[in-house]
Amino acid sequence: MKIIACALTFVTLFSIHLPAQPALRRTADVIVYGGTAGAIVAAVQVKKMGKSVIVVSPDKHLGGLSSGGLGFTDTGNKEVIGGLSREFYQRLYQHYQNDSSWTWQRRAEYGNKGQGTPAIDGTSRTMWIFEPHAAEQVFEDWVRENKLTVYRDEWLDRSAKGIQKKEGAIQSFRTLSGKTYAGKMFIDATYEGDLMALAGVRYHVGREANSAYGETHNGVQVGIFQHGHYFKADVSPYKVPGDPKSGLLPEISPDKPGENGTGDTKIQAYCFRMCMSNHPDNRVPFPKPDGYDPARYELALRVFATGWREQFNKFDPIPNRKTDTNNHGPFSSDYIGKNYDYPEATYERRQAIIQDHERYQKGLLYFLQNDPRVPSDVHEAMQQWGLPKDEFKDNKGWPHQLYIREARRMVGEFVMKENDALGKTNVPNPIGMGSYALDAHNAQRFVKADGFVQNEGDIGVHPDKPYSIAYGSILPKETECRNLLVPVCLSSSHIAYGSIRMEPVFMILGQSAATAAVLAIENNVTPQRLPYEKLRVALLKDKQRLTL
Repeated sequence: MKIIACALTFVTLFSIHLPAQPALRRTADVIVYGGTAGAIVAAVQVKKMGKSVIVVSPDKHLGGLSSGGLGFTDTGNKEVIGGLSREFYQRLYQHYQNDSSWTWQRRAEYGNKGQGTPAIDGTSRTMWIFEPHAAEQVFEDWVRENKLTVYRDEWLDRSAKGIQKKEGAIQSFRTLSGKTYAGKMFIDATYEGDLMALAGVRYHVGREANSAYGETHNGVQVGIFQHGHYFKADVSPYKVPGDPKSGLLPEISPDKPGENGTGDTKIQAYCFRMCMSNHPDNRVPFPKPDGYDPARYELALRVFATGWREQFNKFDPIPNRKTDTNNHGPFSSDYIGKNYDYPEATYERRQAIIQDHERYQKGLLYFLQNDPRVPSDVHEAMQQWGLPKDEFKDNKGWPHQLYIREARRMVGEFVMKENDALGKTNVPNPIGMGSYALDAHNAQRFVKADGFVQNEGDIGVHPDKPYSIAYGSILPKETECRNLLVPVCLSSSHIAYGSIRMEPVFMILGQSAATAAVLAIENNVTPQRLPYEKLRVALLKDKQRLTL
């Protein structure tokens, strides 16, 4: 188990006195690091509660995956989504009530595919399926309406000199531009958990063994197939079929997968959630990436040769004749096994990993649309699709956010575990709810003992009922950091995180983290010592759903 720890002693939190602000020093009551949906919601909540807040975002575009291509929202039970998270989807509903929002399709043609269930109060409506630019506009509207201070393209200095701590509390952190951000409370709302790690908070990378928390679906899961993302027929992994001496095809690991239930440092696969268009006036052909090599997609041809024809099963429709296209099948957009070092990599290495994912995925799309060996039915269907001209305009139609499904996970005051996320337990001090399946994507592609190729790691287990998420799961241990909350890289096992890691939940937890931060300031206590009843009352007042 890969865990990093830092032991510090407790003193009264607000002996901290922020000095006068030099030219390069920026101060606020709460500093939010990140540009994700959870980060922006956290900042909105702080402002609504009357405290000052600064958003320090490495990203230029706000909203993370919610505005980065994931428009077909993973919701589960929609009734447990409350607060600002629900308001986000209500605003999208209002957006699509305007005829001007239907540029490439009449509203009647789309029907109710994107319309959600009635809001909790029964008076407003929600939209769960939407275009990336519409989601980004909601976040920008929140910034404008709440007069949020947002500094973009600001990257945490991850060296030892990038953070100042005193007696267990963060005083300030520095960015690579030389700016310093000082506050009373800090919220790390990034997908990577960089501020959390720099603050010396314990965390885990990879899959725990089942024995770590008494789980069933954690660790290696060879032969467990709960979605369709595996080889359903025998496919040779070798360049010359059946001949090991010829070498492995690209995208197959030579390593053995490990024994079932054992832990490892492997990460479930990343991909770009693709927004595609099939409107002739709003699409461009998929580009041929630099260094394109059709040989790396030979495995796709062998899958088609078995008769597999599920290529278009996850071209999920969103408004205006577009899609949210996700990974589907044994060889798809998930770039399996190529992200293991991402969570702790340098910025330069992370950028290389992102570019490698982009080349792989662009190459696959170009291959399916252009290679003459692709079956004619697939080839002809692919000709209908392309990148949308009106999305991600400053990136030639390509999403600006890689889907970081999982990176670091804190080991905090309370660890959310498999049974918690299956609705089998009653967690202490709930601050929000989840309901989606325990959903983990493949972590490796390997050669079986019988000489055929297979994938491993894809899990999809549905909870018995919606479940509560414990306040302690967003709190570091007090001895490690006394003024930091972590609503995205929260304290959870790998398999429990498979359900919690949904964008509506990150917004829910972002709001709850911000509420706790403000109440801790007002009560002059650490978040760990904040009386839960005060937090619960405030969350319920803001229409958060905490329990069934």
